Amino acid sequence: MLTLKAFAKVNLVFEVLGKRADGYHEIASIMQTVSLYDVLTLEPASQIRLNFSLPGLPDHANIVFKAAQALKEVTGFGGGVVIGLEKNIPMGAGLGGGSSDAAAVLRGLNRLWQLELTREQLAVIGAGLGSDVPFFVYGGTCLAEGRGERVTPLADLEQTWFVLLRPDLAVSSGKTATLYRLVKPGHYTSGDLSAGIRELFENRVERKPGTLYNVFEKVAPGAFPGVGKYIEEFRRVGAPEVHLAGSGPVLFTMLNDERQASGIHANLLATGLESYLVTSVGREEIGC
Repeated sequence: MLTLKAFAKVNLVFEVLGKRADGYHEIASIMQTVSLYDVLTLEPASQIRLNFSLPGLPDHANIVFKAAQALKEVTGFGGGVVIGLEKNIPMGAGLGGGSSDAAAVLRGLNRLWQLELTREQLAVIGAGLGSDVPFFVYGGTCLAEGRGERVTPLADLEQTWFVLLRPDLAVSSGKTATLYRLVKPGHYTSGDLSAGIRELFENRVERKPGTLYNVFEKVAPGAFPGVGKYIEEFRRVGAPEVHLAGSGPVLFTMLNDERQASGIHANLLATGLESYLVTSVGREEIGC
């Protein structure tokens, strides 16, 4: 049996550059894996089977099942796998849990089935499953472009702390599509914000407040009524800046000081809010 961690992510920068002819949006994003993770187990079998279930989601529609099936079809592998999942990343939170689980299955089965595919080959298969899956095949710190499928690994961050806040808000299944519909041409940017953060990280220059960005923050109140009060509370307990994690509604603040991060996390918990204290996770920790 093989046991794997599937890490969550935050988008440090998320830009929409425009609408594509295929209906998708062109994006540029600096993405980072963090130490909140699901646990997957993979055990050889004759067929693909899940030994867990998610409410309202049949096995064949689960992205984890789809990942195993896609890898089997592409490679012609004759066997199967029994997949177990311990879910710790909140679902529908903007942290990429489902995509990370799918990428972990691709990486794990590549080892279990001794397929010897490269990360690049796994990322191509992952792109057919979801826009974030190629990023999670790599992990660490990456630039994602196109609809998210073009991934450029960057030098990993030095250890950084993140405090996550999960608002108690109802989230629809079509959340991401709703956010994209709310984004208008006036919200489009050029990709320079992602390029700027990339340059800072690669040159090991200290990041200044105001350099993180997520276009969905401009339209989030329309998708998540009431999110504003959680942003205000986050700032009230000491967060120097608050940003939406991906498509949200989870919020995060990024800090270099562990004590400061721990204090903010404790303050959120003391007010009865759901919060997580996590660190950046590098590519080597993820493995292939």
